[in-house]
Amino acid sequence: MTTRAPSRPLFSLALLATLAVGSTSVPAAGDVRAAAPVDGASGIGDPYWPLDGNGGIDVSSYEVSNRYALATKRLSGRTRVELTATQDLASFSLDFLLKVSAVTVDGERADFAKTDGGHELRITPDEPLAAGSEHTVVVSYADRPSRRSYAGERNWLASRREVITMNEPHMAPWWFPANDHPLDKAVVDVKVRVPNGREVISNGKLRGRDVGRRWTRWHWRADEPMVPYLAFFAAGDFTIEKGRHRGLPWLVAVSESLSARDQAASMRLMRKTPAVVAGLEKDLGPYPFSVVGGITTGLNPGFALENQTRPTYPAVGAGYTSLVVHELAHQWFGDDIAVQHWADIWLNEGFATFMEWRWTETHGGRSGAAILRSYYDGVGPSADFWKVLIGDPGAERIFDGAVYSRGAMTLQALRNRVGDDVFWRILRTWIREQKGGNGSSTEFEELAARVSGQDLRSFFTAWLRTPARPAPTADNGLG
Repeated sequence: MTTRAPSRPLFSLALLATLAVGSTSVPAAGDVRAAAPVDGASGIGDPYWPLDGNGGIDVSSYEVSNRYALATKRLSGRTRVELTATQDLASFSLDFLLKVSAVTVDGERADFAKTDGGHELRITPDEPLAAGSEHTVVVSYADRPSRRSYAGERNWLASRREVITMNEPHMAPWWFPANDHPLDKAVVDVKVRVPNGREVISNGKLRGRDVGRRWTRWHWRADEPMVPYLAFFAAGDFTIEKGRHRGLPWLVAVSESLSARDQAASMRLMRKTPAVVAGLEKDLGPYPFSVVGGITTGLNPGFALENQTRPTYPAVGAGYTSLVVHELAHQWFGDDIAVQHWADIWLNEGFATFMEWRWTETHGGRSGAAILRSYYDGVGPSADFWKVLIGDPGAERIFDGAVYSRGAMTLQALRNRVGDDVFWRILRTWIREQKGGNGSSTEFEELAARVSGQDLRSFFTAWLRTPARPAPTADNGLG
């Protein structure tokens, strides 16, 4: 995520929060009993947002089929969720804010209730779910998402002409039921009906468009699993362009609700997308997905977001190439490799900001080392900038400017410390080993030490876990 200002100063699957059940005593011989099914936890185990995600389930796919009325801002539909129980479950939850009319599990009606302030959809099937068993859950709903909030957020961005579902760390529960945490990636298939004459843009590839008497259904599907908040759709009036660049399909869109001047400038910026991907590949290796693109909304989100395969942008003009670099760098750092917990956010934002610096130095601007020194010398040692713990900033500060800039500084300082060749070997090894999964700061630190052959504990302590400006030493990459 980035704000509208340039350079904002913006695993393998392992489900957590398994509930302990049963007695700790040892049963007598011949008295071995299976533990009773439990209610799956209401959270996946992330301390920043304890209700994010859910225990006891692993989602493999979402098939979202919605209808959206732009004039009334009413959304209705149903979502089919394919999941595996990871423990014996009497009930389980999905994260969802809208009013629900029915739930089925494997075609049978299931009891359901809203809990925890309306964020949790607790589902109780007729029969318990056995650990390791696969199930199909269908949730039907209708509501006005703009009326719903969670964790102090009201994330529905819409006018009577346009809607776009973009936000972080939460967005999915406003338009489809989800296991809403980066630890559970799934394939997302999106079908949205809108009044005839309107367009719908989403992740991945356009699979079909069916025009009826009054409504048109647009069908989009991404090939690769994604984190729920990275799924999106936009509906309204859009100009769409597409093509191929070095074999990679691209599709971009610009809202026609913008002025003619802003539309032209935004399209010029969006057209840079395939060339920026090609430039990033020189350092990071192959782009991780099967399609790329971007969309400029006519609404005013105040930030850009790295929606998987198709980042979303406000209208900022044609000159903000750095913004496109940032969001496309996230396709590697944040999308393909998602955070393990939200405390690891610097692995997303610091890495994407560093790639902005890298783009600058390879396109006639200052070197990364010069940018690092400028930040270091330009911010006094008592400034709040140095007080944020980048390795664990807290829920209220995960998008603090320091996470972005000091995250990038950490990487450039590491580059100074270990040398250019070793540094890029570290990044490429990280991308290769974590591909398609999740990563933590601890894992990155261990990998950097392994690849470099250096003891980097004091280095990362100084940059990530000390609320003070690192000492200007060679060990800290500042000598």
